[in-house]
Amino acid sequence: MINLSLIIPCYNEAKSLPLLVEKCQKILIPEMEIILVDNGSTDNTPVILTKLLENQSQIRTVRVENNQGYGYGILSGLKAGKGEILAWTHADMQTDPADAIKGLEIFKQKNRPNKLFVKGKRYGRPLMDVFFTAGMAIFETVLLHKILWDINAQPTMFSKTFFETWENPPHDFSLDLYAYYMAKKQGYSVKRFNVLFGERAHGVSHWNISWKDKYKFIKRTFEYSLKLKTIINK
Repeated sequence: MINLSLIIPCYNEAKSLPLLVEKCQKILIPEMEIILVDNGSTDNTPVILTKLLENQSQIRTVRVENNQGYGYGILSGLKAGKGEILAWTHADMQTDPADAIKGLEIFKQKNRPNKLFVKGKRYGRPLMDVFFTAGMAIFETVLLHKILWDINAQPTMFSKTFFETWENPPHDFSLDLYAYYMAKKQGYSVKRFNVLFGERAHGVSHWNISWKDKYKFIKRTFEYSLKLKTIINK
């Protein structure tokens, strides 16, 4: 039986947590656990998670005391995961936790699930965001010499054995790029499936608020991409 650990990092998502936990409860199957990472939240997230998960056996939480980045929170959850298939997605309801169940079915259909990397492919996004994603994809593909498309789409799913090969993964949003690229580099079979990308349930994005925030994201990603290329060429 293939076991799945789904990691969902939560940073100041207190208002979204009741709906998130409700959605998680609806998708639970026997061979699955869900880890909600409290990624250094400064709102009521710890208290709300404790209350919501009081009688849950398959949904648990991991606490990161000080926020050290989106990627750091995910990595904390991945290290705590017990499943042979690991996955992550967002807590803001723009992606549905149920998408991970669709991804799990792809693993179940393959003879070598340990050599498989599964990732969503978003639709339903604003046109400007699509152009932004396409530009980033073209840049990364040219720079790293691997076809990389819709890099930040969720869920992202892979075997624990793949995760155990990672060395010094980034602690920010570049983690999506790192995981996708490493799967390509190591010759994993990459399978994509369509996922609806909707509106946030509450609040605003922590990076996609304005063009200034997008510029900061691009700058960080560009700097990490050059660093990753340097590592590759060593």
